[in-house]
Amino acid sequence: MVDSDRFKAAETAIDAALADPALTVADRDALLFQRERMRRILIDFRLDEAEVLSRLRKAIPDLGDAEFARWKAANLIEHRVIDGRTLYFARAVPNLFRLSPEAAARRADPAPFSEGPMESPNAHHAAVVEAARETGQASVLPRRVQVTQSITVDADAVPAGETVRAWIPFPRDIPGQQQDIRLLGSIPAEATVAPEPTAQRTVYMEQVARAGEPTEFSIDYELTLLAQRHAIDPDKVVPAPATAELAAHLGERPPHIVFTPALRAFSEKFVNGETNPYRIAQKLFAAVDDIPWAGAREYSTITNISDYALHAGHADCGQQTLLLMALLRLNGIPARWQSGMVYSEGDYWNLHDWGWMYLAPYGWVPMDVTTGRFEGATADSGADLEWFYLGGLDAYRIAFNDDYGTGFVPAKQHFRSETVDSQRGEVEWDGGNLYFDQWDYDFEARILPDTARTARSND
Repeated sequence: MVDSDRFKAAETAIDAALADPALTVADRDALLFQRERMRRILIDFRLDEAEVLSRLRKAIPDLGDAEFARWKAANLIEHRVIDGRTLYFARAVPNLFRLSPEAAARRADPAPFSEGPMESPNAHHAAVVEAARETGQASVLPRRVQVTQSITVDADAVPAGETVRAWIPFPRDIPGQQQDIRLLGSIPAEATVAPEPTAQRTVYMEQVARAGEPTEFSIDYELTLLAQRHAIDPDKVVPAPATAELAAHLGERPPHIVFTPALRAFSEKFVNGETNPYRIAQKLFAAVDDIPWAGAREYSTITNISDYALHAGHADCGQQTLLLMALLRLNGIPARWQSGMVYSEGDYWNLHDWGWMYLAPYGWVPMDVTTGRFEGATADSGADLEWFYLGGLDAYRIAFNDDYGTGFVPAKQHFRSETVDSQRGEVEWDGGNLYFDQWDYDFEARILPDTARTARSND
């Protein structure tokens, strides 16, 4: 009912089910989450047509009714009809300009889209390739980075005197990728760092809310980051061995990795009889990379993210990554999740998701299908950069998560705001979860001077 936009019917069914005295705790929580999911969907889809038209006409002053109707009919202006009422996605207008070249060309001020510095081939990519060639190592160009992350809860979001609980994402040691991680301090000073093996690692803190004041949490830490370049010879790649460790990264994993008929058809279309695992991965990587990027709905509102990415006409990084993971697993190639934050030497930073796949005899190698393929790109040395992100990673990212949809240590008592990923953080109090509209987050990364020497001394 929720997925088919019949919210009133869903509410009636939930009320009836909750009245059953034999209802289990798990079923009760599942029903209550569907009620919460509807609330979150209405936060994402909160614009009426008049508001969307007003925003569009600021960018396209002479927008015609026929143009709008055509873009709407093609779902280029994302909307849902919930209980008979047409509601538009909060990011529908900026997404339209990413999805439709026609609409983008009609803007009165055709300003370029904001992109991260790693989304085009550059000197860093070339330096990674060259360093890997010179050293014969897959992990290269270490640098020491200092990071500050924070959460600020809105004033009076929690009654004064109540305890606010916050979880801020925190990296774990991954040899060859990020290492020598040191927590320098936190506000408040008392903090609990989740154990190293925690797949979605966090720093947990508590503060007492004060009337009329925001409640603030922050952490400072340092770590050494390395870029990666795995030189893969496709002719040497063979099917992955049948081991228990790799079996955990194959097959379906409902709800977000399911081998639906549509997924199988998509795979068959692009794989087209190929049997070499690396070449299969190239074909699927290119196919998913061709899905246009656009701002995403909250993941907690989507029933099956890989299927959503296959049908929505657009996808963001996590949606593309889960789709590629599902396709790789369908084809017998182990695949797993990773996500965190990307940063720059300027002001740019952003949430980002990517993954890893297993290629025998090379082992686990990274893949970032959203940063994607640099078609035809080469370095000044002549080195191929086209498939840099199929087996390589830049050093401008910090991984917080080595899996999706896993629990925190200590565990949350209430629903999570983000049920899949963990990059912004989580906040709650005894009265319930605090959703993203009740707090904000910030991130700052600074590359420390003389990082090569620092990295060597840390070794």
